[in-house]
Amino acid sequence: MALGYLADVCWADPRRGHPVALFGSAAAALERRTYSDNRPAGAGHTAALLVGLGALGFGLERAARGPVAKTLVTAAATYTVLGGTSLARTGADMAARLERGDVAAARELLPSLCGRDPSALDADGLARAALESVAENTSDAQVAPILWGAVAGVPGLLVYRGANTLDAMIGHLNPRYRRFGWAAARFDDVLNYVPARVTGLCVMVASRQPGAAWRAWRSDAHKHPSPNAGVAEASFAGALGVQLGGPTQYAHRLEMRPTLGDGPAPAAADLKSAVRLTRRVQALAAAVAVGLNVACVFRARIG
Repeated sequence: MALGYLADVCWADPRRGHPVALFGSAAAALERRTYSDNRPAGAGHTAALLVGLGALGFGLERAARGPVAKTLVTAAATYTVLGGTSLARTGADMAARLERGDVAAARELLPSLCGRDPSALDADGLARAALESVAENTSDAQVAPILWGAVAGVPGLLVYRGANTLDAMIGHLNPRYRRFGWAAARFDDVLNYVPARVTGLCVMVASRQPGAAWRAWRSDAHKHPSPNAGVAEASFAGALGVQLGGPTQYAHRLEMRPTLGDGPAPAAADLKSAVRLTRRVQALAAAVAVGLNVACVFRARIG
């Protein structure tokens, strides 16, 4: 897992032929056969895809004979599912575009980070949307997958990334997916519950303002409509001394989000600070995951 994390730091996500994108294409193709506007159909769709990923993960582990092969398989799977470096680089690019006042270019980049409607956002709105995405995806794209890798090996890595991808594809409260995507959204919530809180702790440790991060987490996280995103966003808001939340415009709806933190609205400089913080949190989470795995192996051997 350490090798996979370092590979992500060095190379980030490949621009073409990424296995996660291939999984998304397969899920979309299956959806054309399984879609029906009800929860059982969505649960069956989600289960079929994730059971398949779990079986693939077990198969890869069984096929890897010897410590070198097992190391390479785990490193490759870890690299495949992590997205922390791509997240940080995109956040840094957004901050640079905002700093030079190129709002049009920043609007073009925003869909790479989140599903907000960029045409409805000015420079401050773009900074806030990007910072919230960096905070939430620090948990979703980095902390959660590597923790599941520590707990459940290659199957845990693949199933988590598949569940998170399905949530992004169908876990929406719109007419098409309100029922069909329910199972994917709830399963993603379950898988992210502990990692989101580990993210909050890592933010406190990696921040220069751990007390402020804790206070914002404790007082504001529960206000967020997501049981997990609120923890990451509130702890980032406190650590950076900014206020997140408020009116949030998506392509087809406007949400009135509660505010998180009690500072000013974030600007480009705050987004740069968020990028530096996410890199520290990612490194800390990788160390925690590797340490947890080593401890489990050591305990098994002496037991």
